[in-house]
Amino acid sequence: MGLRFWNALAVVPALAGCGTADQPNQAAADRQARGNVARPAANAAAPAPATAATGRQYVELAGAGDLYEIESARLAQQKARRPEVREFAGMLLAEHRRSTAALERAAARAQPPIRTGPALNAEQQANLQALAAARGATFDPVWLRQQVNAHEQALTLVTAYAASGEVEALRQHAASVAGPIQRHLARARELEVPAPRPKQ
Repeated sequence: MGLRFWNALAVVPALAGCGTADQPNQAAADRQARGNVARPAANAAAPAPATAATGRQYVELAGAGDLYEIESARLAQQKARRPEVREFAGMLLAEHRRSTAALERAAARAQPPIRTGPALNAEQQANLQALAAARGATFDPVWLRQQVNAHEQALTLVTAYAASGEVEALRQHAASVAGPIQRHLARARELEVPAPRPKQ
């Protein structure tokens, strides 16, 4: 798991600054927006869980995760069909804004302080593109599948860093957000299962 992540991490800084995802990611996003909702937009397979070896890496990964959640929640508030999905998006928007502020405070307490300035990686960019392109009833399942995957990755990140991270203030941050991330993941999984239709 770790080796796959470190191999991928080498290309993330170059990709994160790009304004658009590459062509294969765009094609995957287009397919998902048309109704192929079984997998996240950027990958044909589930992504390797992200882990952080340094405080700076934790800040970059956690900050990017919060930024993706904030942007995707804004889209869901505008485009989701189901009221419970829009309500969940509102909760995510508020809680990930709080998490972002807490991460900034924790990074400032590191010695030396770690600057924050989150940037989306290629997968997150492609996921947002897929959400922007999704129309009508296709939006909710695409968004919920992305939420399950994103929160699974976030939970792996924070639990690992809380257990063995190198910066005490960031370990405390990771421990403090693990519970909310678990609740978000549980709710996303619950909403992803369609409610049974009443019998005719």
